[in-house]
Amino acid sequence: MKQKQINNTPINQIMLILIILLICILIFKNLLYYLPGFLGAITLYILFRNSYFTLTEKYRWNKSLASILYIFVSIVFIVAPIWAIGEYLIRQIVEVLNNPQEIVRQFNNVKAYMSDKPLLKDIDMSDEALMNFLQRLTKYIPSVLNSVAEVAVNILVTLFVLYFMQVHGRNMEDYIRRAIPFSQKSKIEIWREVEMMVKSNAIGIPILGLCQGLVAMLGYWVFGVENFILLGILTGISSIVPLLGTMTIYVPVCITVLAAGQTANGIGLLIYCFILVGGIDNILRFTILKTLGDVPPLITVFGVLLGLNMFGMLGLIFGPLILSSVGVLIKVYSNEFGKGKIIELPDESS
Repeated sequence: MKQKQINNTPINQIMLILIILLICILIFKNLLYYLPGFLGAITLYILFRNSYFTLTEKYRWNKSLASILYIFVSIVFIVAPIWAIGEYLIRQIVEVLNNPQEIVRQFNNVKAYMSDKPLLKDIDMSDEALMNFLQRLTKYIPSVLNSVAEVAVNILVTLFVLYFMQVHGRNMEDYIRRAIPFSQKSKIEIWREVEMMVKSNAIGIPILGLCQGLVAMLGYWVFGVENFILLGILTGISSIVPLLGTMTIYVPVCITVLAAGQTANGIGLLIYCFILVGGIDNILRFTILKTLGDVPPLITVFGVLLGLNMFGMLGLIFGPLILSSVGVLIKVYSNEFGKGKIIELPDESS
């Protein structure tokens, strides 16, 4: 009697998938240093994709020439400003930390001011707390300085990878589309979600930080705060902090102004920051940011926390993307394998 043979096709598929995953893990592990560069290239590719194809396909530009143009635009309008801000921040922060007498003087003023204020008096403002804070702060400075080389390398990787992604863009996209084993509907949903999340975070977060930083900088200058440029930049950067946001900077600044005896300026600055700096966040989220992509606040908050822990600063873009991918994959599963009918719940009011 002839025995029935086992169908090897599923086994071969599983083995092939396992081999692909193992190779991908091996590549990922050994190229982890360059991961920010690859993520940056993906971000810029998505941002420039439509306009790049318009130049090369509608207006018949040379692909290499068009890619070089976008690389130049990236250097002038993205890399150079970020690099200049980073250099300025490092220089100013080091200068502030090299003047411990001024730090101690302002700290003592704040401690004396908070000593009899409700809620504030419960905060630990001892000398040991100050020293521990400064020690934790200063230990990050060497790592920040050492990371300059890493940032420079990843910028080069970003621009290098971006060039080849753009020049071979259509072939790359066709290859990815063929490799994804889903229906056309599911592929479109995945692409729309990726494009929306990347654009909303890559464009929206810098716009929000820039506007809040400039408004805060103006307020610090008007109300006589020293180092108003440095504090304005830090306020703009702090807009990425989940939940608290710019309050992590402007609240301590206002307390310092009040502790220095400038009560009117301190109260005025606190009202200014609360209404204008904080209000800009709400205005932009319901206007410009909503047109870029209507991202749920919970995905933004927890996605930023997830992304910063995984990818550093680029996690601001890819953290929410990873979090939102759960919902997209559920939709894909429903498109590909869902066979049940949607049952409408009865309306209790009827």
